[in-house]
Amino acid sequence: MTEQAGPKQLVGHAVAAEKAGFAFEVCSDHYSPWLDEQGHAPYAWSVLGAVAQATDRVELMTYVTCPTMRYHPAVVAQKAATVQLLSDNRFTLGLGSGENLNEHVVGEGWPSLDVRHDMLAEAVQIIHGLFDGGHSSYAGEHFRVDSAKLWDLPDSRVPIAVAVSGEESIARFAPVADAMIAVQPEQRLCREWDEHWVGRAEGSARKIGQLPVCWDADRDAAIARAHEQFRWFGGGWKVNAELPGTAGFAGATQFVTPENVASAIPCGPDVEPILKSVREFADAGFTDLALVQIGGEHQDGFFSFAEKELLPALREAV
Repeated sequence: MTEQAGPKQLVGHAVAAEKAGFAFEVCSDHYSPWLDEQGHAPYAWSVLGAVAQATDRVELMTYVTCPTMRYHPAVVAQKAATVQLLSDNRFTLGLGSGENLNEHVVGEGWPSLDVRHDMLAEAVQIIHGLFDGGHSSYAGEHFRVDSAKLWDLPDSRVPIAVAVSGEESIARFAPVADAMIAVQPEQRLCREWDEHWVGRAEGSARKIGQLPVCWDADRDAAIARAHEQFRWFGGGWKVNAELPGTAGFAGATQFVTPENVASAIPCGPDVEPILKSVREFADAGFTDLALVQIGGEHQDGFFSFAEKELLPALREAV
């Protein structure tokens, strides 16, 4: 999570996670942290390039990149192709419609949701066209591409995953994506995605979720840290996508209590609360789940816990 640690620390975390036995690693792509207490926002793509060289086997993924405002979609396609080459075909391009928090910095305002979805649809089309190889041009309502070509194109096409939250976005993006991204363990999302995705490839579609956890030997300390750094999560994406800065998130979450956070996020030293939350995603139909350990300075203990207790328990239970 790029909002929790500096670039060198993030590369170190990626290496430690691979050694602990994790199968894949996802990277947020933010210009700003959600809250001042998080305190970081290095450039995700530089971090990914370094991680691609520092690791050997874990899959890598953006979770997620907005290819519409800070970045032109043609540039996102170039970045994704480069990371795929650097990682020896371990990369998936996760895309989403973005948040005001990160995209307003370029001074173009913040469009309504329907416009953001229109922009994302055009962006996905442009990226697919460039991944096809050769020169590509495009003229849409929001973007233009003039005879662009990816000169360093990987042999293995970069898979595209798209973040969705409901029926409308699923119907629009499942037919043009390789995988689904969602943060709530809702069975209807998985079911509707498969209904629209069927026929694109053999087998079932990949569905990738996210679960924040806060491991600490002291449960009270874990709850306090989760409240300090992750209370923004409780607003839901309809709110999270609209607020323009850390002050807005601080104000919107001023009445969120540590007890509220502890009821939504597994906190403390025990495996079972995490297993319970993971099962909810598995039962809903998700195929992959990214665990976010809250607190950039509290990773070493978590990786030891994951290697010795959590990952063995997960492999047995799910």
